[in-house]
Amino acid sequence: MLGLRDLQAAFAGMVKGEDQRRLEAAVVGDSIPAAARLRVYRHHVERSLAAALATTFSTVQAIVGEDFFRAMAGRYVDGDLPRQPVLAEYGAGFPRFIAGYEPAESLPYLADVARLDWALNLAFHSLAANYLTATDLSSLSAERVAELPLALAPGAAVLRSSYPIDRIWRVSQPGAADETVDLGAGGVSLLVLRQEDDAAFIQVSEAEEAFLSAVGRGETLERAAEVGFRTDDAFDLPTTFTRLLALNAIAATQHRLGDGVEKAL
Repeated sequence: MLGLRDLQAAFAGMVKGEDQRRLEAAVVGDSIPAAARLRVYRHHVERSLAAALATTFSTVQAIVGEDFFRAMAGRYVDGDLPRQPVLAEYGAGFPRFIAGYEPAESLPYLADVARLDWALNLAFHSLAANYLTATDLSSLSAERVAELPLALAPGAAVLRSSYPIDRIWRVSQPGAADETVDLGAGGVSLLVLRQEDDAAFIQVSEAEEAFLSAVGRGETLERAAEVGFRTDDAFDLPTTFTRLLALNAIAATQHRLGDGVEKAL
């Protein structure tokens, strides 16, 4: 008889497709042989995980079709089972897997579309937070504002693709107009954001992408602006920063007052 730890390990191995003979001895067969029972369970797990991936990566499935997606998801599940109980958190490695999945090599943009689906999933499930607003900054001097360390809001992410994945994503949604996307139209930079009851993305310029990436690293407003200006000397900091504040793209920060007290901004 297998001990609990060995039983759990054997069961996990069976789900991964490893030899299940050790486990069969611990399963009551009755009218259905133990091996058949285990195959049914493994099939159910695979189908359930593939269905969860189809929900998270719905745009990818819309592009390749249900049968292709099911086969691709099955291959992924075989090598990467969930490490947490929340299925909405499963699939972080799927975009990377797609990039190396040979049957999908004729769709070079597919992995980037998967990255966008995943970013939207993370944004949608991120917790609500306090956001930095123009009112928060109104009492600070320009010098103090420039010195503030910044951070992206929870769930926000910056993506860059060599393909127009924003248009590919939009034309792949249910009910979208039937139109062709020119893959040679050039790449795009996107900012993915949490909304009140949804998630969305907006297109940003290369300079704005560089600025946002610096904000994501925790740089101050001044240093993030320098990165933007190095990317494009025509970078419009006031317009960009005002728009990001209006979009709730910047997380509230801590402002250290002169008496040493910290105030949340």
